[in-house]
Amino acid sequence: MLRPQIQNIPMETMRTVVAIAETGSMSKAAERLNLSQPAISAQIKRLQGLIGGELFSRTANGTVLTELGKLALQQARRIVDANDQLLRLGGSDKSAVRRLGVSQLLAEQLLNEFSKESLSNIFVSAELSTEIRRGLLEGFIDVACLFVRDNFGQDLEDLIVGEFQFETSWVKSRDFVARPGAPIPIITLPEDNWMIGPLDRSGIAYRIVLRSSDSAVRIRAVRAGLGVAAMPSVLAGSDVVKSRDYYLPKLPPSRAVVCVRDGLVDADVKQLAKRLSTLLAKLNGEETSPQSRIPRN
Repeated sequence: MLRPQIQNIPMETMRTVVAIAETGSMSKAAERLNLSQPAISAQIKRLQGLIGGELFSRTANGTVLTELGKLALQQARRIVDANDQLLRLGGSDKSAVRRLGVSQLLAEQLLNEFSKESLSNIFVSAELSTEIRRGLLEGFIDVACLFVRDNFGQDLEDLIVGEFQFETSWVKSRDFVARPGAPIPIITLPEDNWMIGPLDRSGIAYRIVLRSSDSAVRIRAVRAGLGVAAMPSVLAGSDVVKSRDYYLPKLPPSRAVVCVRDGLVDADVKQLAKRLSTLLAKLNGEETSPQSRIPRN
């Protein structure tokens, strides 16, 4: 009986995928990695053959990821990160690089509150909360600050060291006016989120005019008057307004939590978690939060 052939993807190819995605150009990726452009192209061609689809497409603005490429990039970053962590186990640099996962909605506040020095030994991953949650449970994130639903599960519950609730509001541009009788234009995430459920339960007609995983893109769409979106009220900028229109359903509060990966009890981890809880409490207008939990010993 023939054994199935084991196929391995070289680590260099994973770094190439990340470099192309970050630079937006095969030539710039080749320069960053000190490789020739033909070598870069050959790596991607072989990888696409193994995966079975195109990872990049060329546009007038450069090389961009396909949908399959976006999935491949997520895995490539995890593989590169795991490889580099393994190499550091016996290396001369004994400093621990902590991996902080933060919801995109909270990234700006974090960067405003945390000094450059306090982030010097931290790798920050600003993603959708679902991605941060997955990274935390799979061990790619050490400390996380994210939004969760009510049914987030016991696996995450055991990791929570701080919990806060924020008012959730519909937001729109100042000059946005809904057309009478027309479905409400909605700006949303790729996944079902805190606004779609209430609309469906209320039987309100809506149409999604923009869907993006990038919170900055969604906010720009709101500012441009394309439609309405939902978000924690304290995170809405001064250039958008809360929509109190009668036809929009009341939204449940947003739950923000601070989590620490299972088994981490180091002092710097506890301090980072405490600072994140303090940041959320400040955003919520609290000096201290009665819902905040003390990090575990």
